[in-house]
Amino acid sequence: MSTSEIKIGQLVIRYILDGSKTNSLGMFEMTVPANSIVPPPHSHSNNEECVYVLDGILRYTVGTTSRDLGPGDSMHTPKGVVHAFSNPFEASARALIVLSPDIGEQYFRDIAALFKREGPPDKAAVMSVMSRYGLVPAAPGGA
Repeated sequence: MSTSEIKIGQLVIRYILDGSKTNSLGMFEMTVPANSIVPPPHSHSNNEECVYVLDGILRYTVGTTSRDLGPGDSMHTPKGVVHAFSNPFEASARALIVLSPDIGEQYFRDIAALFKREGPPDKAAVMSVMSRYGLVPAAPGGA
C-alpha cells in the first residue's frame, strides 16, 4: 500500500489501495484545488468508477448528467461512459475515488511525469499513456 502523493499539475492523488496488480478494486484520494486544470472528459474501456466527496464541492458529470457534489454525495460512472470533473468553486475539494478493476497508481505516475517537463505536456504523449491504460478521450462536445 502506498500513501505517497502524486502531483499532476495542481491535482494531488494519494493512492490508498492499488488493485491493478490483482485486477481488483482500487481506491485513491484526490484533491482538486479551486479553478484547477483537470483532465479532459473521457471514458474507461475496462473500469467502473465511483466518486465520493469528502470536503468542498466537486462538479461531476456522467454522460449528460452534471451535479455539484458536496460532502457525502457520490456519483457512479459505468464502464465506457464519458465523465468529467471540475472545481469552479472558491475552496479545494477532496474526494475518494474507487475504480473496479483499478487502473493503478502507475497510471498517475506516468501522467505526472509528462507534467514535470518544461512547458505544457505533449498531447500525443498524454494520449498514448491514456490509451495504454484504457482511457478514451471524449469527442469534442462530449460530457
